[in-house]
Amino acid sequence: MAKVSKNARVAQRAANVGSGRDHVRVVKSIKDPVTGKYSFKESIIHKDKVADFFKESK
Repeated sequence: MAKVSKNARVAQRAANVGSGRDHVRVVKSIKDPVTGKYSFKESIIHKDKVADFFKESK
């Protein structure tokens, strides 16, 4: 098994900008005002837009 130095991994991370590691899965619960039951909105978004996802109106 080959060992990769920390500096090499940092360089690889810089080379992979825009890859899937910048995305996260978020789940927001939404309560139905009529029945009181919860439903869930699930999405995979860029990690910089997480706050905007939760600010959205229901």
